[in-house]
Amino acid sequence: MFSEWAAWAIIALPLAAFAINAFIVRPLGAPAARLAGYVTVTALAVTLVLSVLALMAVQDAHGTAGYEPHLWFAVGPFDMTIGIFLDPLTAIMLIVVSSISLLVQVYSLGYMRREPAHGGHAAEERAVHAGAAHAHDAHGHGGDAPVGDGVSREHPYADYPRYFAYMGLFTASMLGLVLSSNLIQLFIFWELVGLSSYLLIGFYHWRPSAAAAAKKAFIVTRIGDFGFLLALLYIFSHRAELMAAGLNPFDIRDLHQAAPLLGPGVVTWIALGLFAGAVGKSAQFPLHTWLPDAMEGPTPVSSLIHAATMVAAGVFLMARMFPLFEESATALNLIALTGGFTALFATSMGLVVHDIKRVLAFSTVSQLGYMMLAVGVGAPVIAMFHLFNHAFFKCLLFLGSGSVHHSVHTFDMRKMGGLKRWMPVTYVTVLIGAISLAGIFPLAGFWSKDEILVAAWEGDTVGRLVFLFGIGAAFMTAFYSFRMIYLTFHGEFRGGIDAVPMAERIPDEAHHAVHRHESPRVMTTPMVVLAGAAVLSGIVANAPFDLGIVPAHWFAHFLEEEAPHFNWPIAIVSTLVALGGIGLATLMYRTNAISAEGMALTLKPFHVLLSRRYYMDELYEGLIVRRVLYRGVFQAADWIDRHIVDGTVDLAGWLGRNTGRAMAQVQTGQVQLYGVGIALGVVVILLVLLTQGGG
Repeated sequence: MFSEWAAWAIIALPLAAFAINAFIVRPLGAPAARLAGYVTVTALAVTLVLSVLALMAVQDAHGTAGYEPHLWFAVGPFDMTIGIFLDPLTAIMLIVVSSISLLVQVYSLGYMRREPAHGGHAAEERAVHAGAAHAHDAHGHGGDAPVGDGVSREHPYADYPRYFAYMGLFTASMLGLVLSSNLIQLFIFWELVGLSSYLLIGFYHWRPSAAAAAKKAFIVTRIGDFGFLLALLYIFSHRAELMAAGLNPFDIRDLHQAAPLLGPGVVTWIALGLFAGAVGKSAQFPLHTWLPDAMEGPTPVSSLIHAATMVAAGVFLMARMFPLFEESATALNLIALTGGFTALFATSMGLVVHDIKRVLAFSTVSQLGYMMLAVGVGAPVIAMFHLFNHAFFKCLLFLGSGSVHHSVHTFDMRKMGGLKRWMPVTYVTVLIGAISLAGIFPLAGFWSKDEILVAAWEGDTVGRLVFLFGIGAAFMTAFYSFRMIYLTFHGEFRGGIDAVPMAERIPDEAHHAVHRHESPRVMTTPMVVLAGAAVLSGIVANAPFDLGIVPAHWFAHFLEEEAPHFNWPIAIVSTLVALGGIGLATLMYRTNAISAEGMALTLKPFHVLLSRRYYMDELYEGLIVRRVLYRGVFQAADWIDRHIVDGTVDLAGWLGRNTGRAMAQVQTGQVQLYGVGIALGVVVILLVLLTQGGG
């Protein structure tokens, strides 16, 4: 039996790391700054051990660890509870979050270290945008630490305390989210994840682009969270019938049983509200626009966001609440269509991006679309299997992009090339990640992507439609994955940051220079571990045959679902489609048999459309924000405020002032006039009394 205290410790350890780094290490200044990384790494190492023990306990128990919820507060007959919900789904997410977080923090020990001789060579990143949709590609990271970090701007560990404090809070928030037994409790951690992402995306807050990206992420995800909040309020409005049946309105296990009591109409609205929250957090169309700009944060932050924390929260919520969703065909169809469209839509934008991190960002949006597609066709376990595999190879790819940047100080693939000669470890590991992302047998991405396509194909009309979306996305994913490989690692080196004229560099980049060497072991070791997971996680976790180590379809059986069957025709088709994408990328970017520039000119309208991200940012910024909201809603509200609200207040003041002046006229200060007034009053009173007496 896994102790409930140990489960709470999984949340408490990274939270304690946050507190220690924020309130003890950071104020101590330079002498203690380096300790911040070790504090967080140690806390997460223990967290990973506890997560493994939790998974083993759940497997031994063949189901949920039965912890009783604790009373938080009571309002009449309604009890608000908090507690731990440890079941197979939670156990899987604990392993994903804690393992990925630990590897990212180890990597960060090297990546976030400054090198003062080069102006902060490995500490900061820059991605300058010319407008919301036009992005200049990042050329480097560096520059001064923000004032108030408690250490010198030139200190090699200047950013450690604040960075590792935020990362500890981020990890604790995600772990708290997946362990929550109550939907309100989950929502609190859900919002803490949003706060943490805001702090980390805007980590280099003295840069306007980073501050803008952080605000954009926070505001856009709040739009989805408003739907989540409406769902919670709607559940609370139906608390009477749930409590009459002995169910707590917000307890997740009780809500799994609530659908028959609430009816299909109520369940549909609740499901759509929860889905809105997932759309915001997991960057699904139309709330996807924040994620590419979130690359303004440090690369390890991007890796953690995309692999195991923020964007994974939406998919986890859908899987956690699936017993409600499956009662509404309307909600499931909408989820499937949204996910399938997002997978295709986001992948298309990745075809033309030159910033290596943004290629991976659009890839994440697309892969999350696959996961949503799987939920929509009634296969949440397969969605979680893809989340499980995706965490390893996407984390690897982002860390690989950071390793490249560590050497050439740019994220612009047009200024890379030939890096495999002096970065062999980075090259091999990123190549493994790209093959897995493309879904090539037998790497991890193949197994989960294939199962999603099978589930879609065997569904209804909506399933067949989103299957086509998935096949189209598979082709483009393979294409841009190997476009990234060829532009970054093959061919001749095109200069890196040295190719950027000094006059065009931002001040942070002034002293940067290319370093032709592999990244240090503290960075490459996590990449090697993730590469191993990208090769093995799919086949070990859910292979259709017994490996000896684990039984066939272990993942599905652990999540208490029937094992999916392997569909050879679809596997062959999806593999051929992916190989076709790789082949086209090879012809265009390796052998140059097809001119990439010529193709871009031939398809210029489409190329511009994709480069401008379908003008979604212009739509939101120009039309909705500036015209509809500013010129319509905001100006109307301003007119009401000035003319009606202020006018009413001004009228009250005018009446008070002028009434006072009128009354002041009779206040002369002459006693004889006051006597006359009193006498007249007495006469009036007497007349009234006499009149009444005569009547």
